[in-house]
Amino acid sequence: MPTLSSNRYGKARVRLSKITRLETHHVFTEYTVDALLDGAFEATYIDGDNKDVLPTDTIKNTVYALAKSHSLSSPEAFALDLSEHYLKHAPAATQADVSISMRDWQRMSFAGDAHPFAYNGASQELRTTQVIRSKDSMAITGGIAELPILKTTDSAFVGFLKDEYTVLPEERDRIMATKLTATWRYNTSGVDYNHCYTIIRTALLQCFADHQSESLQHTLFAMGTAALEACRAIESIHMVMPNVHNFPFDLGRFGIENKNEIFFPADEPHGYIEGTVTR
Repeated sequence: MPTLSSNRYGKARVRLSKITRLETHHVFTEYTVDALLDGAFEATYIDGDNKDVLPTDTIKNTVYALAKSHSLSSPEAFALDLSEHYLKHAPAATQADVSISMRDWQRMSFAGDAHPFAYNGASQELRTTQVIRSKDSMAITGGIAELPILKTTDSAFVGFLKDEYTVLPEERDRIMATKLTATWRYNTSGVDYNHCYTIIRTALLQCFADHQSESLQHTLFAMGTAALEACRAIESIHMVMPNVHNFPFDLGRFGIENKNEIFFPADEPHGYIEGTVTR
């Protein structure tokens, strides 16, 4: 007889924005929230009995209702409070999984002065967090997603394995470009999540910029090591770094020498590099 081996449900891509009106300026925050509940919900799947099911519409509404009185000081803080609320109000739930991505809006600046209420979007970069909470345990992660980074030198790829289909030339001086997604796991709660995010992000970017790279894999490990050294509150960091290629364009066909200056970017297909660095 078939059995329901696992289940969870909730609301995905709940879009939230909030204006916090201070005396001198406004603070604009934009989150996208996913909230999922695991638990003893077999009856609704098997028998159509919904008595233990908190509606997904209620899960969505809770995001907006709690945001009204919440400072939204960090996505981690909001995810922690949401997960606690869902477990309290859905007794059949054994675990709440709340993920938040934060869009970075920055106040416009003119002549060195920040405008009180006008903003511009930064890059595609998102700040992310996930809180998985049960009755007796909790896991908290922070992160960055889709951050474009590039450097024009100090990157090589030589000495690699070759077979009959290998045509890639060895390069001692190449462009290295990627879209960084990094997720780090906290080893404690109650830390200053904003400070942790800032110092980890800075460490990742500083290492990327300064590292004498022999491959994207080589730089990934160095960046992960730098993040662990920068923040003692995290126990591991996982990174995904697709290789956004920039290939030298053949100008020799036109009698023009290309001194490693002219390239064509090609992000599909791309190399796909990922790894986890643990303390």
